[in-house]
Amino acid sequence: MMGNPKAFMTIPRKEAGYRLISERIHDHGEVEQILNREDRKQQASRCMDCGIPFCHWACPLGNKMPEWQEYISRGDWKRGVEILHETNNFPEFTGRVCPAPCEKSCVLSLHDAPVTIRENEASVTEFAFMEGMIKPLPPKRRTGKRVAVIGSGPSGLAVAQQLNRKGHSVTVFEKDNSVGGLLRYGIPNFKLSKHIIDRRIKLMIEEEIEFITNTEIGKDISGEELLNSFDAICLAIGSGKPRDINPEGRDLQGIHFAMDFLSHEIKSQSGELKSGEEKITAKDKHVLVIGGGDTGSDCVGTSVRQGAKSVTQIEIMPKPPVGKNPSTPWPSPYPQILKTSSSHEEGCTRRWLLNTISFMGEDGKVKEAMAEEVIWQKGADNKFSMVSSGNKEILKADLVLLALGFVHPVHEGLLTQLGINYDMRGNVAVDKKHSSNVEKVFATGDAIMGASLVVKAIASGRKVAEDIHQLLSQQ
Repeated sequence: MMGNPKAFMTIPRKEAGYRLISERIHDHGEVEQILNREDRKQQASRCMDCGIPFCHWACPLGNKMPEWQEYISRGDWKRGVEILHETNNFPEFTGRVCPAPCEKSCVLSLHDAPVTIRENEASVTEFAFMEGMIKPLPPKRRTGKRVAVIGSGPSGLAVAQQLNRKGHSVTVFEKDNSVGGLLRYGIPNFKLSKHIIDRRIKLMIEEEIEFITNTEIGKDISGEELLNSFDAICLAIGSGKPRDINPEGRDLQGIHFAMDFLSHEIKSQSGELKSGEEKITAKDKHVLVIGGGDTGSDCVGTSVRQGAKSVTQIEIMPKPPVGKNPSTPWPSPYPQILKTSSSHEEGCTRRWLLNTISFMGEDGKVKEAMAEEVIWQKGADNKFSMVSSGNKEILKADLVLLALGFVHPVHEGLLTQLGINYDMRGNVAVDKKHSSNVEKVFATGDAIMGASLVVKAIASGRKVAEDIHQLLSQQ
């Protein structure tokens, strides 16, 4: 029972907000602030003790929102973070980068602003870390079973932690220099500071999980060697094949995939760029970001910080409505509404219904892009088709960043070497127990479901870990 189930009637939603634009665009520190503890307690008290908590239903992890909101409202940070950790291995990650489907489905959002669940999650975790409440939990006994996890993104880390706590010995292999996968190399520091990842990895090492970096399985170590050395293998390799377009001029210099651009900036900050490798930079350039999702938004914020002359973001879909969308009504966890990120606020022109049809350049380098306005028409079968309006325009573009998502995991190398089967979309095909067609090889996260959210990756990792544990327990 909530301490004051009617607090929402008198306490308005209060967000921590972002640092001043004039300050934050000159550094790569996290843009989001944290409310003081008293304000955070008040915000948690807005939880209504609903008969049916749709927030819990909407969360891919099944987080027990009402329970830990109650403890936060009392100032019991320790119990609050304990309940949070029962369902979420890494609330410090999701508290920063989750789109918060729980808030979209919050019952309070029907007639008022929803509870600040995501911010509460980030805050209670930070308070708990600051006070030493979050400690390593090594297993009390070992089973003698060995598991290899390939990939150290959120899904792979969740698999590793869950299996380790069951007593299995886990080794995580990472092809890059540092652990974290997409969390480290795909999300800008201004959204997720890398010391947040390092702090968690330190705990996991203290829990006796082994991490081996700079090692690409399928290249440095063969898949067969791993099969012979471990009792189970989990593929947590993500969805690394970027979606591309092929208009005229695609081969001009200055056209890059968004993830290459973002990872270059992150590696540049950490000193991880390879010797002689030239950094992709937006400094003094007219930047064109093609793709309207979160990755495109991250490209906008990064370009602004690098000193771009201008930044334009275009996408092929119509501009979604602001606030509410009748086609995706409450309690939809993912309503199709306009999202304005902190990066958009920092300086960006946003355009919709534009399709890129060609790139033009000078001396082999891109200088402009031609785009045409499109119309989406609904047919008799209720399906939409795209048609050209005939209107074309030229956009300045010294640097073009393709933020069009990903199609499936990289097939070349390990997957081909193991003889893995794929589903219709090119993802790793698995059965209900997340097992592939290759004996004792499992898969998790984006590798099986396509590029998705950090929260879904963690949820997938937890489920796969349970399936692997069931197999090992029967041996």
